[in-house]
Amino acid sequence: MGKILDWLDSRFGIKAPHQRFLQRPLPKRLSYLYCLGGVAFTLFLCLLFSGLLLSIHYVPSQDEAFHSVVRITREVRLGWFVRSIHKWSANLLIVFIILHTIRVVVHRAYRPPRELNWLVGAMTLVIAFASGFTGYLLPWDQKAYWATEVGTSMAGTIPLVGKYLLYLVRGGPEVNGVTLIRFYSLHVLWLPLCMGILLWAHFHMVKRQGISGGL
Repeated sequence: MGKILDWLDSRFGIKAPHQRFLQRPLPKRLSYLYCLGGVAFTLFLCLLFSGLLLSIHYVPSQDEAFHSVVRITREVRLGWFVRSIHKWSANLLIVFIILHTIRVVVHRAYRPPRELNWLVGAMTLVIAFASGFTGYLLPWDQKAYWATEVGTSMAGTIPLVGKYLLYLVRGGPEVNGVTLIRFYSLHVLWLPLCMGILLWAHFHMVKRQGISGGL
């Protein structure tokens, strides 16, 4: 692997302009607990790649969504494998973001000057939950439908603005094809875009401020 990287560097000159990013001091008490965020980022990349492959065959239509998922699982070559990667990467992403958050709290890495980075990290967790919720409806089966029905109904219980939030989330009074299109748009476009921006800000601040040394 080292020879391959050296060969690429001789052609593209990667190391020289990014030397300050690639070579930086690390805390003495660094352990595998500091890799939890990196694992979460790797899972995010798996979600992006597997999601792109699934989008080739998925049809976000009230009449075709369920059948397209069945076709992906049973007929498309390795479709079941790609879908499994997407499903487990989504679940593990939330697990590792939570573990990463716990590590930050225990090591008190949220203290100044890293309080803004803490807020950005918390927002990534919210986006991850929203992505999981919107993606749950896309198979368009009974379980997904009723889970979305119950989940979106919670927005309607908020005083004063509940009705408007319910219409905003569902695209109408009921969960139907409009809701499916709205969730699909959020899941494949807006939420990944927001996640990408937050991750860029997160990594940028880590690069500028360095890795917290712990307690």
